[in-house]
Amino acid sequence: MNFYFLQTALEVIDFRSFSNLWFWIALAVLWSTASHWVVGVPFDMVRRAARGHEASLRDMHALANIQSRRLLFIADATGLISTAFTFFAISSLALLGFLYRIEFAQALLLLFLPMMVVGWLSLMTARKVAGLDAIDLGNLLAAHRRKVQFVGVISIFVTSMWGMWTNLNQSVLGG
Repeated sequence: MNFYFLQTALEVIDFRSFSNLWFWIALAVLWSTASHWVVGVPFDMVRRAARGHEASLRDMHALANIQSRRLLFIADATGLISTAFTFFAISSLALLGFLYRIEFAQALLLLFLPMMVVGWLSLMTARKVAGLDAIDLGNLLAAHRRKVQFVGVISIFVTSMWGMWTNLNQSVLGG
């Protein structure tokens, strides 16, 4: 009875990620969110501050300092453990995905590996936030956003190429 339920559940849940619309929606939402929140500051606030909106300028400065201190505290407190766990997870996904050819692991790797780069970029930007005036802070956050968008463009391109390659090589008969 249990085996039949498990078999039915696995048939309903499609682990062929690159042919699944939800994977591509998740990819779009992931990169949209990553480029909107710049070190914890919404980018529309950075743009309003650049136009001279005083309240947005104060809010951007306060929020950037709070979020950067938060990121630095987390990195200092759990840096070694979180780095080890992250590399273990990425290595496991790479092995499962490309050595054992599990498509779900490939899809997760193509989502999380670029996010690891974005996390590192965010940490490097957070280290520069302290002591900046509002104009320099806005320029720093805008430059960080451009870097995140560049990583996103490369990631989406590689993911879409790999997804098309995977889908073209799948047999229609399931073999």
